[in-house]
Amino acid sequence: MHVKRFDDAQPYDAPNHWGVTGLRLQGFEEGGPTNQWVGLSQFLPGGGAGPDSTPFEKVYVVLDGEMTVTIDGTETVLRKFDSATIPPNEIRHLENRSNLVCTMLVVIPYPPEAK
Repeated sequence: MHVKRFDDAQPYDAPNHWGVTGLRLQGFEEGGPTNQWVGLSQFLPGGGAGPDSTPFEKVYVVLDGEMTVTIDGTETVLRKFDSATIPPNEIRHLENRSNLVCTMLVVIPYPPEAK
C-alpha cells in the first residue's frame, strides 16, 4: 500500500486552466500508482478549463459545488458526487458558474512517455 497524506500533496499547473488550484494526490512518485494519477482540483467561481482535449480519457468526480461541462455545444451541470468520463480527443470546456468553490477529483492515465 502507498499512502500519501493530504498535507504532502503538491500543487501542479494544468495547461489551459484558470482560477484553479490543482493538488496531486497520487501519481508520479516512487511506489505510487502505475496506470494513472489522481488530482484534486479546486475551481474558484469563474474558474475553468479549455476548450481543449487530451489523447487519453479522464474521469471527473465533483466532491463539492458544481461544474458546467460543455461538449459539442451541449452543457451538462455536474453537482456533488456526480461523475463524468471524458473520452480521448473529446473537446470539453469546464466552467464554474456558481459562487462557490467547486472541488473535483480528476483521474487521468499517465501519458505514454511518463510510464
